[in-house]
Amino acid sequence: MNRILKAAACAASIGVTVTMATSCGGSDDNSAAEQAALAEQGKQIFRFDTFGDEAHWTDTLRMHEVIAASVDPTTALSVGLKVDADALPAAVVDGIKNGTVDLTKPATTVTLLKLNAVVGLQGTVETVGGVDRLTRVGTTCALCHSTVDNSFAPGIGKRLDGWANRDLNPGAIIALSPAVDAPMKAIFNSWGKGKYDPRFNIDGISKPVVIPPAYGLAGVHRVTATGDGTEIAYWNRYVAVTQMGGQGSFADSRLNLNVTRGTQDLVSSKLPALQAYQLSLAAPPAPAGSFDAAAAARGKTVFEGTGKCATCHSGATFTDANSKLHPPSDSMAEPEAPSYASRSATKLYRTTPLKGAWQHAPYFHNGSAATLGDAVQAYNVKQSLGLTPAQVADVAEYLKSL
Repeated sequence: MNRILKAAACAASIGVTVTMATSCGGSDDNSAAEQAALAEQGKQIFRFDTFGDEAHWTDTLRMHEVIAASVDPTTALSVGLKVDADALPAAVVDGIKNGTVDLTKPATTVTLLKLNAVVGLQGTVETVGGVDRLTRVGTTCALCHSTVDNSFAPGIGKRLDGWANRDLNPGAIIALSPAVDAPMKAIFNSWGKGKYDPRFNIDGISKPVVIPPAYGLAGVHRVTATGDGTEIAYWNRYVAVTQMGGQGSFADSRLNLNVTRGTQDLVSSKLPALQAYQLSLAAPPAPAGSFDAAAAARGKTVFEGTGKCATCHSGATFTDANSKLHPPSDSMAEPEAPSYASRSATKLYRTTPLKGAWQHAPYFHNGSAATLGDAVQAYNVKQSLGLTPAQVADVAEYLKSL
């Protein structure tokens, strides 16, 4: 009541009610400011917080030893690791340009970690006798769900948070660990770039899926391919604890899974801010000139009509995931053995949101469609839509425009 009276008094004093929000400052203003502050906090968590997973990557996998001994920047870039150009001092930038910074020495990687410049990796570097030594290393959300714009050099540039790092080869990185035996190294090395299996260490089945983008999720209540949770925080907790090795707990009776790592919870308190930041990440608009506008307009008509795409890819988010999930038989990537859905909590699939689809090839959860044209053709064949090659191409152009 006091808030209402205050607003009314302010409106009366200026005589125009439409200016009340900007003149008085109201709960909406406060809420927006609070949400922005929460998202900024989440940005720091997304980029730099390991949730204490050094216990896994350092104490168990001993990745700090591998990096210090044999991972030079050239090798790091070859397995898809990225460097944040904004974190590089001018002297380092100049040294890379003129060749005085040696990109073939592991010591340079240690220096980059000391500068906090390797996207998704956090290193503890101690200087002993004038020599920098990497003593601990951990991972963050940004390792898989950020890349760079290559504005400085391939693999080096400004951060693009939320973009799936389809250059990253997580399996090859894990396989470098001296704690991993030969049979497991072979499995990890078989995954390839841009793919990761978030169920492998749970069910022992190796069938990786493409790393998904973490943008464009505002208004989408089922944020993963199988829609296991109704909010980002569910999947963030799952990944932080069961995959990254963060200190905390995750439980889901549908998976018969209850995991606790460490003796303190370094995950739960950070989930609201982390979710706020991810929800703030909009899908990137299609670059100017990247699609045929006339073909896209024709494709939109097919998409909404004879193509029947809008039946499931509906609404502003281009997905019906908020109201339903679909059986594996509805997936263009099925049948597959084993079905990825069968390894999930829901045993179902959600309809993938389409904004930003131009950016994250390949398509479908298993990457079985190399291009958007391939994805549309898969629908055309499996659902017997009878689209002509020209119509398939037009729909692909429309998808590129979203």
